[in-house]
This record gives sequence, C-alpha cells and structure tokens, in this order.
Amino acid sequence: MAVRPILKMGNPLLLQQAKPVDNFNSPELSELIEDMRDTMAANNGAGLAAPQIGISLQVVMFGIDHNPRYPEAEPVPFTILINPQIEILDNTLEEGWEGCLSIPKMRGLVPRAQKIRYSGFDHQGQPIERMAENFHARVVQHEVDHLWGLLYPSRMTDIRLFGFEDELFPDTKTD
Repeated sequence: MAVRPILKMGNPLLLQQAKPVDNFNSPELSELIEDMRDTMAANNGAGLAAPQIGISLQVVMFGIDHNPRYPEAEPVPFTILINPQIEILDNTLEEGWEGCLSIPKMRGLVPRAQKIRYSGFDHQGQPIERMAENFHARVVQHEVDHLWGLLYPSRMTDIRLFGFEDELFPDTKTD
C-alpha cells in the first residue's frame, strides 16, 4: 500500500483523543492497517498508532521479533488492536527507556506498569484479550497512550532523563 509520513511532536492531532472504530471489515480500515504496517516496517518501529499517521481512530499495532532500535527487547507478537482497553494487574512500576517515531532520535526514561491485561478487537471485529509483562506491556501502554493524546514525555518523572539518543548512549548505534 503506502508508507505514510509520521506526525511529529507538536502536531495538534497527537494531543487529541482518537475516535473508536465502528465499522470493522471495511476497505478503509483494511487500507489504514496496510499503510500502518508499511509505515511501521519502513521506520523500524516496535509499534504505531493511527494518529501518528494523521488518522484519528483507535487503531494500534505493535510487535517485534528483532528490532535494531530495541536490540535487547524480547519478542512481542505482532498484533492489530482496535478500541483497546488496558487493565493494570500490578501497580509495580518499572522505568525503561522509550523512543517514539513521532519524537525521532530521542529517548526518555518512562515509568510503566510491569504487568497488564489488554483487550480490544482485531481488524475483523473479533475480540482479543491478552496478558503482557515487561517490554510487551510497555509497548502496548505506549501505543495506547497515543489514542488518548499522550506522548511518552508526559509520563516521565525526571525530564533530565530525556535527550537525544547519541548523547544519552554515545557508544550505541540505534538506527
């Protein structure tokens, strides 16, 4: 299909709450999902939310087997998640470095719940419910935040731990 431009931090659409999907199995939804998949792959993303490509709908996708941007991360099954809900299963927070295709070449240390249950629907409207821990849980929370108009810097507790990748990790190549 197409690799679409990714909106960057500062674009007002990234600060808005996305609308729920009402029409599953539509050609428009299929095209959006294909474009998101192409865009995520072209940018080595671990995930992508529809608002990041300018579409205000509650659609996210995520998944990695091996990703040069996250070389230490465990695999996360590729998932298309529509109209998601997250339930925190453990209030223990774990800080981890996050990046975002909408905030290129930067990272921040973000606290996230270590264990969650997420639910929603696949692109055909079939229910999905899974438990996730560690990096998998982090990716889901990060992508779903995009649907509520949140970018990861708003979750950070110490802005001093936000910066350019090459300054924070000078001995590591992430691109």
